[in-house]
Amino acid sequence: MDDRRQHSRHTTQLNIEVLDLHSGRRLGRVVDLSEDGFMLVSDCPPEADSVWECRLVLEPPLDGIHEVRLGADCLWSRVDPGHSGWCGFHIIDLAEDQIPALALLLRYLQD
Repeated sequence: MDDRRQHSRHTTQLNIEVLDLHSGRRLGRVVDLSEDGFMLVSDCPPEADSVWECRLVLEPPLDGIHEVRLGADCLWSRVDPGHSGWCGFHIIDLAEDQIPALALLLRYLQD
């Protein structure tokens, strides 16, 4: 398989839920995260080629960070009948004030 990732992915045992910023819909739970994307496990994964404004909500908060807000494109989505679905996102928009929060989260995952 052709792996075009530019940044290392980091798996996480943290509880990071991803919610749609506008509707509050739960998109899934983060399985791994990098500077430019993330993978979710989900009961109802979003369709591929859909764009979302997301809140990555940390529970419990990490060093005062409760969430990271970003824009993401769902690149692929797969549902296994009778099981959870999986989907991969590319981060397409990250405001300047959200960069430190994502960087702190990634540093924590690297340790």
